[in-house]
Amino acid sequence: MNFQQLRAVQEAIRQNFNLTEVAESLHASQSAISRQIRELEEELGVDIFRRHGKRLIDLTPPGREISVIVDRILKDRDSLRRASDEYRLLDGGKLSVAAPHAQVRYRLPATVKQFRQDYPSVHLTLRPTPPGQIADLVRDGAIDIGFVPEGLPCPPELVLFKAYTWTHCFVVPEGHPLLRLPVQTLADIATYPVITFEEGMIGRAHINEAFEKLGLKPDIVISAVDSDVIKTYVELGLGVGIIAERAFNNTLDSKLVCLNARASISPVTTYLAVRRGTYLRGYMLAFIQALIPDLSTDEIRQQVEASAVPASNGHDAQHLRQAGERAA
Repeated sequence: MNFQQLRAVQEAIRQNFNLTEVAESLHASQSAISRQIRELEEELGVDIFRRHGKRLIDLTPPGREISVIVDRILKDRDSLRRASDEYRLLDGGKLSVAAPHAQVRYRLPATVKQFRQDYPSVHLTLRPTPPGQIADLVRDGAIDIGFVPEGLPCPPELVLFKAYTWTHCFVVPEGHPLLRLPVQTLADIATYPVITFEEGMIGRAHINEAFEKLGLKPDIVISAVDSDVIKTYVELGLGVGIIAERAFNNTLDSKLVCLNARASISPVTTYLAVRRGTYLRGYMLAFIQALIPDLSTDEIRQQVEASAVPASNGHDAQHLRQAGERAA
């Protein structure tokens, strides 16, 4: 067996058994993908996939067990590469980070600046990403570290570290009638058009919950995926904005006023997500600890590197064959 065969099996599962998409993803012909899968099945002596004609339609019972071992082998291969890079490249390498736009824009700059000073040879990629896509990118190995807000489904392949919480604020243009009130409540906000996050975002869920608890139904006239867009339309006088408090900058947003909403809307917790079994290079540890200083190196390594699927013991190829033998 070889890694090409294992990647073909893994990608067939990820692409919901669509060999056309598997071929595109792996930059190979569909016939080559089919041949690689068949050759592995023949070596193992068991069918990994159920078929209808030439189409794959599902995993067989032994295929489900084999798929777990395939994932483990490929993750261990990635860890081997990272381990060798640790010494081959010394302090150089690549680090990719995915986070919602507002966090890339407002939360990370100071951390990134210090990281670049400490690790000038590391090539850092920052990918602003919708929150619902981040966990899958980390799980699939497309991203090293992801910022995942609470409440979203998270694959078991990920380890989560609590990073920080953030709060909301109300934003209005200068001279807005709300500024004449000593304290602005949700009932006051609900008397005006509201501009805030899209449905499905965690920040929006907390906002909805706060209004619903008071029996209020705000008129949300515009929704957007990040705070900068919301501020643009508030500045045009189209409504009262509800944004992440950290996304307000007194200098850049000089035509707007930020009103405290901490007592009205519950805060949101954000976690750092890392794939289980990842070999953590020194600069990856440094980046995590820059955001969560209380985490020790040993604690991070123990949770991430020791959290891969257990019982590999360096014999996964043998386990693959044994899985086939048990089903034969």
